Amino acid sequence: MGQQESFLSPYLLGAGLAVGIGVFFLKRHCGGGICRSLATMRGKTVIITGSNTGLGKETALDLARRDLDKAEKAAADIRRRLGSGQGDLVVKKLDLASLKSVNEFCDDILKTENKVDVLVNNAGIFQCPFWKTEDGFEMQFGVNYLGHFLLTNRLLDLLKKSSPSRVVMVSSKLYKRGKIDFENLNSEKQYNKEAAYSNSKLAMVLFAQELARQLEGSGVGIYTLHPGVVRTELGRHFPPIMLRLAFPLMWLIFKSPVQGAQTNIYCSVAEELEGVSGRYYGDCAEKPFPEVKNADEAVAKKLWEVSEKMTGLA
Repeated sequence: MGQQESFLSPYLLGAGLAVGIGVFFLKRHCGGGICRSLATMRGKTVIITGSNTGLGKETALDLARRDLDKAEKAAADIRRRLGSGQGDLVVKKLDLASLKSVNEFCDDILKTENKVDVLVNNAGIFQCPFWKTEDGFEMQFGVNYLGHFLLTNRLLDLLKKSSPSRVVMVSSKLYKRGKIDFENLNSEKQYNKEAAYSNSKLAMVLFAQELARQLEGSGVGIYTLHPGVVRTELGRHFPPIMLRLAFPLMWLIFKSPVQGAQTNIYCSVAEELEGVSGRYYGDCAEKPFPEVKNADEAVAKKLWEVSEKMTGLA
């Protein structure tokens, strides 16, 4: 029996080593690209929505390193991890589910800041129950798209004044499953949480494409990206038991917040993107826009006009 155990142990050791190596390389592959730019952000003003957690927090940490409650805790943690002398962090209240809050935030920025170099539209809500924003919009459409539409348009003049400047749109590859139904933008007819999320991200992509067309030659670059599948609080509306059961798989193949933030950071700082606009990125590299039927330039223009009315810009 002892001989058999000693005979088997090298095979078991080899199998365990092979599994360990396989897991290491699988996690490395799923981790995606890394932003290798050494560009400094000294003297730059950057606005990042949703920077109290997840991708937004890691993006803020990285950009600050380059030279309110929950948000203040996030800022304190970033300051602690940065040390002194590596940039200022200012926390301002912004509720994308409230047009009043967005307008108040923009009024404050326009009053206190003389430039905005980078705007990262990062905040989002994922497959929540059927809720409505303060203004009566379906929550995912209101937060993921309309709030950012109003925010970006209110800050456009300052972004132009600050050129070369950038607007980074954090979308999702799931936008290719979306559909712009002008008769059901607010899920008036029916609500499907998966479809509503995809629709909101498609709206953001069309907004980015139309914005790039309108700003051509202005010095303001527009960058749309898919961060990958990331372990963040975005899945907070899934049943807890489902999250616990899925955790081993999520740990293995999902990106960490640091990994997920890499394309945000790349689009914010990469020198090679200077002068480029209206393109789509994933894993710190340009990718082709996934095609979506019935989502062309005419739809984008109509959506813009409708959105201006919904947000009070027109």
